[in-house]
Amino acid sequence: MVDHSFADLSLAALYDSLNPWGPGDDFYLDLVMSAGSVLDVGCGTGRLLRRARGEGHGGRLMGLDPAAAMLVQARRGEPAVEWVLGDLRSRLWDGHGFDLVVMTGHAFQELVGDEELRAALAAVRAALSPTGRFVFETRNPAARAWERWTPDRVHRVTGPDGRPVRVWHEVEGTPGGDRVTFTETYEGGPWSQPRVSRSTLRFLGADSLSDHLGDAGLEVVEQYGDWGRGPLAPGCPEIITIATPRLAG
Repeated sequence: MVDHSFADLSLAALYDSLNPWGPGDDFYLDLVMSAGSVLDVGCGTGRLLRRARGEGHGGRLMGLDPAAAMLVQARRGEPAVEWVLGDLRSRLWDGHGFDLVVMTGHAFQELVGDEELRAALAAVRAALSPTGRFVFETRNPAARAWERWTPDRVHRVTGPDGRPVRVWHEVEGTPGGDRVTFTETYEGGPWSQPRVSRSTLRFLGADSLSDHLGDAGLEVVEQYGDWGRGPLAPGCPEIITIATPRLAG
């Protein structure tokens, strides 16, 4: 199911303002520019591939997202990219041979169920060339980011129509296991009543990530704790993972 904040055109139009370009985007852009063909899974508004094409990437760029409203933003920004509505399970990937598959913006954490995760990773493996790389980031569960998702931390942005919008998050109850459910509330802008989106994210540690990737025929070759490629440590905010197809034999 697509989160309301991604399916609603008025909310999707706010995504880039709420998530401005930062060090993580620079990290991924360097990878994209050095790869001949790229699949961006959960591409959202397509900001990464739009920038890559604008900076002269001449190879194949495909952005995949299940939210039509997000792809509306992507196509408006750069029609010279393959924008595909769907998810990893909605296509046959054998033979595509992408040099790079990425999942940015913590999209990997939206793979909440084991079956969903297994299917997605199998599709990634099928989409990669034998020497391709799968790169994604998740929030490090040891850093407990959800403890800072509180209503007093309000984000203020200006909508496309020039009106101010207030956005805040609130975790539902005490997180149990590796899943955290929270609400995202939008107030102001064009709406007479607040818009509320409810989401669940999965927080997997480095060992669990390696196990799931291994089961899909992928091998972790590098992991970092921040966008400066610092080592992974308990207090690091991110688990940035680079995996490659595991060689047979």
